[in-house]
Amino acid sequence: MSAWPLPEAFTGGSGTVRWNRLGAPDGRPLVLLHGTPFSSYVWRAVARSLGRDHQVFVWDMPGYGVSEKSAGQDVSLAAQGRVFTELLEHWGLEEPLVAAHDFGGAVALRAHLLHGARYGALALVDPVALAPWGSPFFRLVRDHAEVFEQLPEALHRALVREYVGSTGGPGLHPAVLDRLVEPWLGETGQPAFYRQIAQADQRYTDEIQDRYTGIDVPTLICWGEDDAWIPVAKGRELAGLVPGSRWEPIAHAGHLVQEDAPAELTAALLDFFRRVP
Repeated sequence: MSAWPLPEAFTGGSGTVRWNRLGAPDGRPLVLLHGTPFSSYVWRAVARSLGRDHQVFVWDMPGYGVSEKSAGQDVSLAAQGRVFTELLEHWGLEEPLVAAHDFGGAVALRAHLLHGARYGALALVDPVALAPWGSPFFRLVRDHAEVFEQLPEALHRALVREYVGSTGGPGLHPAVLDRLVEPWLGETGQPAFYRQIAQADQRYTDEIQDRYTGIDVPTLICWGEDDAWIPVAKGRELAGLVPGSRWEPIAHAGHLVQEDAPAELTAALLDFFRRVP
C-alpha cells in the first residue's frame, strides 16, 4: 500500500494537527476535509489527481488519523470549526477552494457561517449537515462511550472494522479497511474512537442549519446514491436549501465516495472547480 505522509505540524486550540501540501506549487489552493471516523487518507487518490491543477492541502483533524489524540481533548464540531479557521490563517489562504466529506462538511460550514472563513467555492460530499443524524449504533456508543472504552482489544477492533465497513456501496478493499481502522487501535486510539463519538452532538448542525439559505459561494453537493449512513434524500434536501447549488448524485457509491467512485468524484470536482472565476 502506498504511503500517505503528513510531515507538517500545526498546533491549534485542540492539539497538534498533521498536514501536507501536494500538487502544483503555483496552482489555485484547494483544501480537503475528511469525515468521521476517517482521516485524510480517504482523499489520497482524489487529492493526487486534483494536484495536477491545484495546490492541494490535506490534514487530519485533531483526534483523528496521525494528528494528536489525548485525554480530555475537545474534538467536537465546534472545536474543529475553530481549528480549521486557524489552519486557513496559518496557511495564508484567504479564499481557497474547499471540498469536504461527512463530518468535514459540517466543519467547513461552521467555519464559513460562524467564523467568517471565506471560500472561492465549496464542494460538499455526503456531508453531515441536516437533522436528524447519527445511526442507532452511533447513538448507542455516544450514550455509553465510557462502557465501550473498556472493551477488550480484539472486540474493539472487530467493532470498529464492522462499523467502518458498513458505509454502503461495493465495499472497501481489505487493505484499505485495515488502514482506516489502524488509527483507532491501541492505548491512544481506542479511547480516541469513543471520544469523538461521545462529543458528536446534533446541536452543532442545528446551530447553522437555518443559515444554509444564505450561502452565497458556488456550491456543489455530491452524494453516493448507495450511501448506507446518510440517505441520498438528505442530499437532495440540502441542495434545495443552498441557493444555486449544483446537485451531483454518484451511482454505485456508498458513503465513502472517494473509495467507491474516485474517478467519478474527481471528474465532478474538477468540472465544478474549473468553472469558478
